[in-house]
Amino acid sequence: MRKSRAKRRPVNPDPKFNDELAARFVNSLLRRGKKTIAYNIFYDTIDKISEQTKEDGFAIFKKAVENVQPSVEVRSRRIGGANFQIPTEVRPTRRLALSFKWLISYAKERNGKSMADKLAAELIAASKGEGAAFKKKEDVHKMAEANKAFAHFRV
Repeated sequence: MRKSRAKRRPVNPDPKFNDELAARFVNSLLRRGKKTIAYNIFYDTIDKISEQTKEDGFAIFKKAVENVQPSVEVRSRRIGGANFQIPTEVRPTRRLALSFKWLISYAKERNGKSMADKLAAELIAASKGEGAAFKKKEDVHKMAEANKAFAHFRV
């Protein structure tokens, strides 16, 4: 490697909950630089979760993110003319990024009126250990388990 790794830029916590996790989630929810809209969607989602479950919406959001984070994933590696799927542990920052990406993408695919409705439904499902994002995590773990024999190729 010629250059050093890029330094992680600090994320300012969000204004309502004063939480860095929420701010990072909003940043991944962001489309075309419209951060105000992203924050509105996020806060509407938290309110909708609170209405539907009669519990703290932010706590459910945190639980959902925690439930969707993968601990292992498979990476392709070419060894002797063959490609192997090698199970590797996931770095903490990538864990968060993957969970955000899965939650948002599967929320988009749901049917509902607004993005806030869809996201609320996906977060509630994920906090209970169900839903498409949680299933994705389970599939990734199964894939890693199935390819455990190639773990010795790990770099």
